[in-house]
Amino acid sequence: MEVSDFMAERYFEPEDVDTLIPTLTRLMAAIMHANEQATAIAGRFESERERIGAAGGGIIDRVAWKADTERLTQLTETVKAGLAEITGMGGTIKDLALGLVDFPHRRGGRVVNLCWKYGEKSVTHWHGLDEGYASRKPLGPGRGRA
Repeated sequence: MEVSDFMAERYFEPEDVDTLIPTLTRLMAAIMHANEQATAIAGRFESERERIGAAGGGIIDRVAWKADTERLTQLTETVKAGLAEITGMGGTIKDLALGLVDFPHRRGGRVVNLCWKYGEKSVTHWHGLDEGYASRKPLGPGRGRA
């Protein structure tokens, strides 16, 4: 894909992403934690539905169900707000469980993604727009526009 085929609002250099990493780390930690908790609650809901369905009916703990429903709403809002903030910074969230965020970058006459993973102290990898995490390539010396 040629640079002219894709127009991002902004193209990032590795150093640009590096300056965002403290904020990205904080946001992704909150998002990942909220997502894990929401997934656990959703699992409890599904188990309860299956139990009631298998029994042909049943009694639920309405107080616990209501508390879990409210907590799920809060967790969902936490995830949405964090994702919106990262998107507003120019990143694209690729995987919540791994904490992957991509940023558009020009490299070798084409547009690619700089790929940051939660826990990394700097952005060190990139991949093509039609590739993903498994196809990450090291930026190499100089880390810029190879």
